[in-house]
Amino acid sequence: MSKLDLHIHSAASDDGEYTPQEIVAMSRAQGMDLIAITDHNSVRSVAAAQSEALSDCAAFGLRVISGVELDCTHKGRNFHLLGYCFDHTRKEFAQIEQDILEQEKMAAREKIRLFQSATGIPVDEAEVLTASSDGVVPGELIADILLAKKEAPQYEILRPYLPGGAKSDMPNVRFYWDFFSEGKPAYVPIHYISLADAVSLIHDAGGISVLAHPGQNLGRGETELLESMLFREIDGIEAFSSYHDEETAAYYVEVAEKNRLLITCGSDFHGRHKPAIRLGGHGAFWDDGRIMRGLAALPERTPEP
Repeated sequence: MSKLDLHIHSAASDDGEYTPQEIVAMSRAQGMDLIAITDHNSVRSVAAAQSEALSDCAAFGLRVISGVELDCTHKGRNFHLLGYCFDHTRKEFAQIEQDILEQEKMAAREKIRLFQSATGIPVDEAEVLTASSDGVVPGELIADILLAKKEAPQYEILRPYLPGGAKSDMPNVRFYWDFFSEGKPAYVPIHYISLADAVSLIHDAGGISVLAHPGQNLGRGETELLESMLFREIDGIEAFSSYHDEETAAYYVEVAEKNRLLITCGSDFHGRHKPAIRLGGHGAFWDDGRIMRGLAALPERTPEP
């Protein structure tokens, strides 16, 4: 298992499980050298994770860099952009988190309505909202509630997500991908910033921007779309990801090298909603030192005033 993981989610993400302190403790237990907590549109866990790591740095040597995973749009599609080594105290990050939080609250009941309409499966709205965090209802939460009910096996549409089913390795997130992600029956659009604006936000804060798990969001034949994204001054590509097999990783390594971009690795660890994904489990076939040297070679940016 790698000692480097630059894509980890804490409980500050609506689908994350562990506190930043718990993530630091787990990383220490695994002998990790460098991590980044990259919550969805949130930097709330960065300071706590860095403080926890520094509390016993001499004994463990774990370094935590600032991180975030921004939802953004490009040519009418949703993508994820990772940011690293930036000034996480900038007010713009808190503003983005608050804006998306308010939109997600407004979308909660519509998600439930669309899901019921598409599947015919009843959902207790009050139960879901009571179990939600801040009134936000991710698809994984609905999955968690429905799949735990004794009557779940009665619904053919739910059976693949139950133990022994074809999608039971990560039932909650696969349920989300199948029903609540972009283009699916219960998807409710959220207004995200553009890819160009997301890159600028990270750069203005002195950081570096990396396209997250492109193999999860792009088809291999979408070369023109990928190239148009790289023209937006992205600094790197997360070539090594738990979502990429070796062939896909090699393809994105080649793309990054051709465009002189940073190559990074990240598991997208969340905890129980993605139980098949382990901390440090991004499958990189490069050694950690090679990736670290790439990070170290990047020129430093001075945050804009």
